[in-house]
Amino acid sequence: MKKTNPFKFGSVVDEPYFTNRVEELKQIKSLLQSKNHLILISPRRYGKTSLMMKAVNQLDRPYVFLDLQLVTDISDFASQLLKRIYRIYPFERLKQLIKSFRIVPVLNVNPLTSEVDVSFQPAASALPVLEDVFNLIEKLGKNSKRPILILDEFQDINRIGNGLDRKLRAIIQHHKYINYTFLGSLESMMREIFEKKKSPFYHFGQLMYLKKIPYDDFYEYLKNGFSGRCSHTGAISKNILDFTHSHPYYTQQLAFTIWDNCDNSLTTEENIEAAIHRLIQIHDMDYERLWQTQNQTDKKVLIGLSRHEQNILTETFARKYGIRATSTVFSSLKRLMKHGYVIKNKTAYELDDPFFAEWIKRKREA
Repeated sequence: MKKTNPFKFGSVVDEPYFTNRVEELKQIKSLLQSKNHLILISPRRYGKTSLMMKAVNQLDRPYVFLDLQLVTDISDFASQLLKRIYRIYPFERLKQLIKSFRIVPVLNVNPLTSEVDVSFQPAASALPVLEDVFNLIEKLGKNSKRPILILDEFQDINRIGNGLDRKLRAIIQHHKYINYTFLGSLESMMREIFEKKKSPFYHFGQLMYLKKIPYDDFYEYLKNGFSGRCSHTGAISKNILDFTHSHPYYTQQLAFTIWDNCDNSLTTEENIEAAIHRLIQIHDMDYERLWQTQNQTDKKVLIGLSRHEQNILTETFARKYGIRATSTVFSSLKRLMKHGYVIKNKTAYELDDPFFAEWIKRKREA
């Protein structure tokens, strides 16, 4: 019998928790072994970061990872990048190269952790500082292993600085010794940056869209994970995937909860229901706050999606929910997608979080 829960969610995962992605991993490694760049798009919690970390660790090359959601402005962008560079390159080597910076950074070393904190002054000269940091990475790659720079949630680039995409493109267009990887969770914004002809990053790299893990692969992974712990492993695995629609994060979360609380005196349906109820209760206050932030039209669209309504962009749907026009429904969907609450697959729109969908249904039926 397995003594440790084989399912993991909520953080970067690797073996034995990493599921499938064999072909995607192969493609990413092949591209990063060339001199090309990668644009990787998928909804949040599909495993982009875990996939990238697995790829770069197998390549055994230096890499810098930065989530742009956490960056406040251009100066902070430069500081956060340089801070991460200090983690992987010798201090003395960097000390010599940084002497050429137009504005020398202020460094503070934590004596307990040896972590380097970086800041620049004055903030008004932020762009030259950012350029110096990017060029530093290029210099480091010229004389050693080519580094990989991973910028997550890249659709936030122009929030950090107005027109920063154009300025950044001008900085990095001549770099030869770095592989750039841009991750993003908002498909429309990412395609605007990399697919629109007038965009400075138009066709800057190979675009990949990370889809859900194939049903059969996920089914076998779940079945093996429950083996020796729960009865009827096939039925449990099928019911989980039917509920989560194979969403990687929520599938792992539900499987983890079922495994932890599996009671073989209960039926498969009772074990599944107990886990779903437990997770909805845990997040009840979060869902309540989320619901209260929506306008009336968005609430109606969320209700329809929670009931798996078909043909949502029709007059029939609009009339049923008292929405003025299909164009209003479409505007609502765009807004909800921008915030990551709704995703679009090949055939339909759906709520990203199946537990939120279930919460809506149960609250309305209570």
